Formats: sequence, structure tokens, C-alpha cells
Amino acid sequence: MGDVRNVLWIMCDQLRWDYLSCYGHPHLHTPNIDRLAARGVRFDRAYVQSPFCGPSRMSAYTGRYCRSHGATWNGFPLRVGEPTLGDHLRKVGVVPAIVGKTHMVADTEGMEWLGIDPGSTIGVHVSECGFEPWERDDGLHPPGPYGGHPRYDEYLRSVGIDRDDPWDTAANSGRGDDGELLSGWLLKYSHLPADIPEEHSETPYMTRRAMAFMEEMGDRPWLCHLSLIKPHWPYIVPAPYHAMYRPEHVLPPVRSQAELENDHPVYKAYRESRICRSFSRDAVRERVIPAYMGLIKQIDDQMGVLFDFMEKRGLFGNTMIAFTSDHGDYLGDHWMGEKDLFHDPSVRVPLIVYDPRPEADATRGTARDELVEMIDLAPTFLAFQGAPPKPHILEGRDLAPLLHDSAPPARWRRYAISEYDYATREARQIIGNDQKDARLIMVRDARWKLIFAEGFRSMLFDLETDPDELTDLGADPATADVRERLEAAIFAWARQHHNRITMPPDAIERMTGGEPPGVLIGFWDESEYEATFGRPFSERG
Repeated sequence: MGDVRNVLWIMCDQLRWDYLSCYGHPHLHTPNIDRLAARGVRFDRAYVQSPFCGPSRMSAYTGRYCRSHGATWNGFPLRVGEPTLGDHLRKVGVVPAIVGKTHMVADTEGMEWLGIDPGSTIGVHVSECGFEPWERDDGLHPPGPYGGHPRYDEYLRSVGIDRDDPWDTAANSGRGDDGELLSGWLLKYSHLPADIPEEHSETPYMTRRAMAFMEEMGDRPWLCHLSLIKPHWPYIVPAPYHAMYRPEHVLPPVRSQAELENDHPVYKAYRESRICRSFSRDAVRERVIPAYMGLIKQIDDQMGVLFDFMEKRGLFGNTMIAFTSDHGDYLGDHWMGEKDLFHDPSVRVPLIVYDPRPEADATRGTARDELVEMIDLAPTFLAFQGAPPKPHILEGRDLAPLLHDSAPPARWRRYAISEYDYATREARQIIGNDQKDARLIMVRDARWKLIFAEGFRSMLFDLETDPDELTDLGADPATADVRERLEAAIFAWARQHHNRITMPPDAIERMTGGEPPGVLIGFWDESEYEATFGRPFSERG
């Protein structure tokens, strides 16, 4: 491959694992993403560390669980000093760049306390999850704590779309029968074409920006995090993608009457929220899901443009490519909308990894069912770039054993963990519990998925007999032993070292059994000292 290695990390926003043809969707054909899967490894049991944008991404960018980095909800700053993937890569001469969304909020209070100028090199890195901000654009928000979308708005004005906030009024709005502007924020108008030429919409724009970054890097090693804003709401897509799918392409919702009778306080509170009540209506699903599928089809077409660009420049020969999502979307399954809880439509994501090394030739085009987590990508990328392992900081695992060996590894993780802090959500108001108790932890093994709910009983699903997760066995006396075992697994996970990040294992080994220089503890007399160190006490130093 040569000495220069690169990483392209593509992350969609709110893309379900099962809305790609390589994962089995019967109507949504994604040949370009499938093409990547044919050259790499498709992971069938990949889980994010939180089913919401901000905390999921902070785990991805740090390689650490939410309980370790502390940014447990959207808008909760990632504290100054929390090491990131970009920080680690920069130390080995790799340029880590962001093109698109991070959903990070900078710890401005911590920066002020430490005297860090936000405009300085360190201040920019601290404010951007350790990335170089080639094109930071979180979308979804006007200018504010997430940064808005000023460069994209500037671009739209440069091509003649000169409106107030053209992201909102063009890229994410449509036109009615009388030419009136109708907002894509309203689900009723999801079927309309976005009022923007397709080539100027967000996904093609960001893809071109990623290609421009690669061109500029030349022979410098890089990591490009192409973080697409779609298919996240607003659910509206430009022509011709708005008309590619119709209600007959909408899969039936995965839900049951028994779920409506489930009296678990947390699940019941979410079902009562406006978002879930809305997506429980078939009319909403039939209006929104075709647009959601169109957004994904547009992403796939742009992946074709991107991969062709890379092929022509020989970048497939030295670039690791990972394609994934920060979480899924319920789309009415389980009587839910958005992505708040831990059913697979929400917390399970697509993950495809292409490794250009010849060691990966044996696994190309294969699928794996080992449990993998989003935090595994950071150590995988670092190892690929030749960086030393950092097990005292990174809680994920290098995926190389799964990328290089077709046989199951002798030891791999038994459990996948995900966390959720719902302190700011409407559900907590409905329940009436304290914000410190608004905490959920999911653990799943090869068969079972348990959701520990602070202050309430756990929810439990048997994924072998109930793969659609329709029957909550958390109150069933027959599953008491399973609940006890999985709750013990959460407790064991919680007890692991996760904040001893300033002392690597080899340094601890060097310290073990000794005392600081010049410190003598427990010696009785000079002869004991001489017997221990082989020199007279008078020569101590």
C-alpha cells in the first residue's frame, strides 16, 4: 500500500440498519453502498453507544462510553481535556478533518477557566471534537450553539438561491400548488420536492467538499470524516428522489397490540409523546417514509460519485473506508417515532468496513454477526494508521481480527452496551421522576436484550424467539435468572476503570512493586536495606 494510509469515515444521520439493499430491504436498492460491502465486511450486529445524535457521536469521536466522556445528551459539552480520535491521530502526523456534522457543543466555560482562546489552534481543536474543521455544518439548526450552516448558506446564495436562511427556505422546503413555500419541518409536506436543484442540496454539496479535501491533501495522510446530515429530518428531498417511492413501498410497521398494553412507565411515557403518537398514524408513515427512502437513494448515488472519484485517483489502494450511521429511526415501529429507546430500529446501525490491506482479502464480501460497537472504530483507525494502542483511554476494540480472519476470534466481547440520559425529554415530565434517575442502560448478548431503567423494573427481550422485540419479558418470573445475569453484566461493566486515562498500562507496570525515588518504607535497619538493594545504606540515592 505504500507508506501513506488514509481513512474515509462516512457517517449518515438517522439511517436505519435495514434500509439498505445489502441489509435486505426489498424496495430500496443501494448498489453503490452494496459495492462497498462486496469489497469489505458487513457487520450485522453493530450498536451505537447511545440512540441519540450528540452522545452517540461523542462516543464515536472519543472511543469511549457515555459514562466515561460525560456528554450524555445533545447540547451537553464535551469537556475540555477529553481525548479524541483527532488528538490521537495528530500525534502520528495524520490530518483529521470533519466535513459535515459533529453535533458537538464546545466546553466554552472550561476553555475560559483554562485561558484557552477559542480562536487559537488548541481552541479550534477543542471546539471541533479534535477535528480540523474543513467544513463544519450540523444542519438542522439556525446559527447558534451547533454552529448553524453559514458556509452552506453562503454557497447557496453564490449559485443564485439568495433567501433568508436558504438551508431552511430552499433545501428543506417545498412549493404548494399555488407556488406558496411550505416547510419541510411539517410532515404533511414530506412528499413535495425540495425547492432546490438536486445538485445544490446538502448531500451532493458535502460529498463534493469531501472530494475537494482529498484533492488538497495530496500525499499527506488523512482521516476525512464525511458526516452527512441526511436522512435525518426534515424529511424532504429534491426531485427526482421525491417521487421514486410510493406508499406501496412502505413496509408494514413492526408493532403489536401487546405493546400498547405494556405498562412499563418509561415505554408508556414515550408512547404518549407527540412524536410517537404522530408516527403511530399510518398516514404519517405513508407520507414520510417515501421521502426518507429518497434521501437514502440520493446518498447512495453520491457514494457512487465519491467511490468513482477515489478509484480514478488510486485511493482504494491505501484508504480504509467505514460506512455507518449515528443511530436509526423508529418510523412508527413499536408505536414509536424518532430514536429514543433501544429497539433495533433505533440503536442498531449499518456498519461496513473496507480494509485495503492484503490481510483482509480472505473476508471480502462477507458478513459477521459478532457484537461490535461504534467505539470500536477509533482504535481500528488508529491501529491502521500505525498509532500505538491506548487501552487506558479507548474502550473500544480494534476490528482487525474480524476484518482479517474469516474464522470467529477465540475471544470477542460477550455484550454490547448502550446508554440513554432522558433527563431533558418529555417522557421524564410524564413520568415525574427526578433528572438524576432518568437513566437507561441497554445490554445485549447473543440472545437477550435487557434495558435497565433506574427506579423501575428492567425490560427484556428474547431475540431468538422474538426477533422483532414485541414481547417484554421483564416482569416474567421465568426470566428472573436472565435478568439477574444481564444486570450483573452491567454492574461489572460499570466497575471497570474508565477514567484512569493519564497513566498507560506499561507505566503502571514499571511502577508496580516500587516506591518513589528516595522513599524508604518499612525497612528495619541498614542490613535489610543492603540485602534488598545490594549496596550500603550510605550509598542510597
